[in-house]
Amino acid sequence: MRNLYTLLYGLLLPAVLLRLYWRGCKAPQYRQRWLERLGFYKMPSRQGVIWIHAVSVGEVEAAFPLIAHFRHSHPQLPILVTTTTPTGSARVRAALAGQVEHVYLPYDLPAVVERFLKCFRPRLAVMMEKEIWPNLFAACAAQNIPLFIVNARLSARSARSYRKIPGLVKPALACVTMVAVQTEEDRLRFIEIGAAPQQVQVLGNIKFDVTIDAAVIAGGRALKQQLFAKRWVWIVASTHQGEEEIFLALYPVLKVSIPELLLLIVPRHPERFQAVKKLCEQQGLAVVMRSEQRQCHEQTDVYIADSMGELKMLYAAADLAFVGGSLVPVGGHNVLEPAAIGVTVLFGPEMFNFQEIAERILALKGAIQCRDRQAIIDAVLRVYRDIAFRKRLIDNGRLFVENNQGATKRVAGLLAEYL
Repeated sequence: MRNLYTLLYGLLLPAVLLRLYWRGCKAPQYRQRWLERLGFYKMPSRQGVIWIHAVSVGEVEAAFPLIAHFRHSHPQLPILVTTTTPTGSARVRAALAGQVEHVYLPYDLPAVVERFLKCFRPRLAVMMEKEIWPNLFAACAAQNIPLFIVNARLSARSARSYRKIPGLVKPALACVTMVAVQTEEDRLRFIEIGAAPQQVQVLGNIKFDVTIDAAVIAGGRALKQQLFAKRWVWIVASTHQGEEEIFLALYPVLKVSIPELLLLIVPRHPERFQAVKKLCEQQGLAVVMRSEQRQCHEQTDVYIADSMGELKMLYAAADLAFVGGSLVPVGGHNVLEPAAIGVTVLFGPEMFNFQEIAERILALKGAIQCRDRQAIIDAVLRVYRDIAFRKRLIDNGRLFVENNQGATKRVAGLLAEYL
């Protein structure tokens, strides 16, 4: 089965590279450093690395506590972080420049994987959340590189897809030393798709171990005073196509009851910054882009954060947060960061990638789930008008995060046995 997979992947590689080039027309970062994806590197690398792979921004953020632990406990060992997307790459470079080495993950072809492993010679491989690459995993096993999938989660939808290709997935999982999953449901789903029961441990969710630097909070509050003075800031974060239209339609409705309302939009992908600006202008709304470094005036309707790596600070500058990717079938994004920062959290119905977290934070009344547009209006108005209610949501959300921390220490303990 893996031979067929390799053949098909090789035949499709020209199309994959063409798509990379096409995406680079809108986002030039996709066309940069493309040779890294084929296992060719401009500079020689340190070998014997601790290798951590995180697909994009969400996985990179989740990996930060684990990276910090390794840098503290094994300062002599070099760390390599790979990503798949340019946004993930930008986040690594912004937060860890000079602290770790970074390249793109190689395409899953035997020759490409061999070049990658020969260059870096990992002593440990750590995949964040849900990465299964048959050729890469087989190569790690052949070279006796301990391989882990950590902070692993597997939705019912993904499990159904993996069950359709058991001849590919089961041998790949056989190459994994251990899968450290977030919940018991994740453990059962990994076993369903081919992992051995003794291979899977429930160690919790590293994302709960989010640390918010005091300087980030101070920066957010300063931004509120400098740019958003006298405005009630509603941040809609990590939005995807189809979501901004909903919030822009709700904005004039809410503005009647909240005259000082300012809508702060943070699109998930940089290539959409200008498209979102154009969408706002088509609605006749006054827009300020963060890159313009202009203050918002009373007439400003929308502030678009066309920047990377500032989401935590922007949460700290807001009065209310709606976490995007949850009004369209994307599966939601991380609600733990705004909860930890201390801002009221709303999200939509499409939270299948964070189902367990969503259910638990709702049970503790630490957030509000909005099923439709009217529910969003009702939630925003109640949070705005009822200060005591808003404070309870914030306190419960922060407590939810604090009470579930500790997964990083457990995962690090597991990995330390193999260093």
